[in-house]
Amino acid sequence: MTTTPETEAHGPVDFVLLEFPRAGLTGRAGEELIRLVEQGVIRLFDLLIVMKNEDGAVEVLELTDPGGPAEAFAYFDGAQSGLLGEEEIAEATGALMPGTLAALIVFENAWAAPFVAAVRDGGGELVASTRIPAPDVMAALEALDAKRPVA
Repeated sequence: MTTTPETEAHGPVDFVLLEFPRAGLTGRAGEELIRLVEQGVIRLFDLLIVMKNEDGAVEVLELTDPGGPAEAFAYFDGAQSGLLGEEEIAEATGALMPGTLAALIVFENAWAAPFVAAVRDGGGELVASTRIPAPDVMAALEALDAKRPVA
């Protein structure tokens, strides 16, 4: 089976909501997101930076505001696919704590597209998928390390 434009394989698409305290922003998250996109690990569909004020009011920030809190993401100005609608934005911002800044990001795991194509070529299909939270993985790995004999 050959992949054609009609059956083009895509990697899984994820939505993440990253909340940051306003104090102490380093810009490092923006740098790493740029690296992931430039290396082809992910394909960015949407990026929206919002601020939730102490009174609960939400403000969408301009990515190109020099010296602004969203400045680290200026590289992605215009990243809007339409996958993030008003309903998704309202639900996401409702989860934020007052006095925080957040990045709403929709991205494709582009690294997985060749694997998805290979699965499809073999007649396979995804039956189930879930995300294991990072703290659970870290705890399991720490428990495994604790069981290993000391050399």
